[in-house]
Amino acid sequence: MGGVMNAPTFAKGLSRRQIASICAGNALEFYDFVVYAIFAAQIGRAFFPSDRAGISLLASLATFGVGFATRPLGAFVIGRMADRAGRRPAMILSFSLIGISVGGLALTPGYATIGMAAPVLAVMFRLLQGFALGGEVGPSTALLLESAPIRRRGLYVSLQAMSADGAVMVAGLVGVILSMTLDPTAVDDWGWRLALLIGLAILPFALAARRTLVETLAMEEALPPHVAKAGTRRIVLFGLLMLAAATIANYVLVYLGTWASTTLGIVQRSAFASVMLVGLGGVLCDPLSGWLSDRFGRRPVMIVPAVGLALVVLPAFWWVAHHPSPGSLYAVSTVLACILDLSTGTMLVAVAEALPRARRAGGFALIYAVAISAFGGSTQFAVAGLIRLTGDPLMPAYYMLAALLIGLIAMWRFPETRPT
Repeated sequence: MGGVMNAPTFAKGLSRRQIASICAGNALEFYDFVVYAIFAAQIGRAFFPSDRAGISLLASLATFGVGFATRPLGAFVIGRMADRAGRRPAMILSFSLIGISVGGLALTPGYATIGMAAPVLAVMFRLLQGFALGGEVGPSTALLLESAPIRRRGLYVSLQAMSADGAVMVAGLVGVILSMTLDPTAVDDWGWRLALLIGLAILPFALAARRTLVETLAMEEALPPHVAKAGTRRIVLFGLLMLAAATIANYVLVYLGTWASTTLGIVQRSAFASVMLVGLGGVLCDPLSGWLSDRFGRRPVMIVPAVGLALVVLPAFWWVAHHPSPGSLYAVSTVLACILDLSTGTMLVAVAEALPRARRAGGFALIYAVAISAFGGSTQFAVAGLIRLTGDPLMPAYYMLAALLIGLIAMWRFPETRPT
């Protein structure tokens, strides 16, 4: 990895600045997601005040989930644009819309100031953001894959996942700093808004770099025979199940801090720190996953860590639930994140690699958007609701384990896509 990052340019004339701009949309998506997750209670009180315990939090998480409903539409519209007009114009459009929606939510006054207009505007900005994010991941992943040397595709696309986890780490760090420097009232009033606006700092730089990207749509490419033989329907079905499992597992891990704070009573500062460690695990392990998949193939690098994660997730959550402390939370967050990211860092390249170039951006965007919409937006709400319904603090672990088992079946049936 060090040799790649020290080189002055990437393949086909892409500089490090341009690679960063490609990954910036994914980074901003996950930064916003994590900030919303760790400040869900504060956002709930700002837009959905309630006298009943837990109702504001559930309403906030439900609003977060609403944004996922428009992702498939964005994937279809912007993804098709990328497959017809080019990757670059689609990426500029989607990233501009992301900036408008994130900034709009951060600047919307609370319920106490403008009444019912506050939750209405919050929902509208979430819908716009979902549309933009649905169309972002397909073109950016396609361009990153198509710009990579043939034997380094896994490493290059893993930078997309690494940028997301880096954003998770930064969001957790922002949460820690704000909780240390602001009193709880200030966090409720404007601290969470500041956290969202910090993410927008990358917007002008990323947009400027995206305007200089090399277009890759018209380049020639043939799928390996064993991948083409698998058929599009099989690729779509198993790719969807794989990404759904990874989505649920990742969102449960990011929710781990909120779970520890609201269910186990661990102090909020420690909850923010656990999110930072989840991101750090991805920053370290995503590029390792991509590098390993370039050497040993996509399937083994997806399957082996996923099996290990399925074996340890229940004991890990049980330990934190029965020995709640910052130390146990930190250890579990770091270990589970590292294992998960060794697997998920390769999933993106495997699914994108299995699709023909002419339908890659739109096809990957739709698969990813449906997985995220159906399971990402509902995971935190479902887990919080199940804990409230059953009183069992281990519900997040059960939910994550069920997803991993389904994902493993899909990984086993997915064709090997590494070029030979």
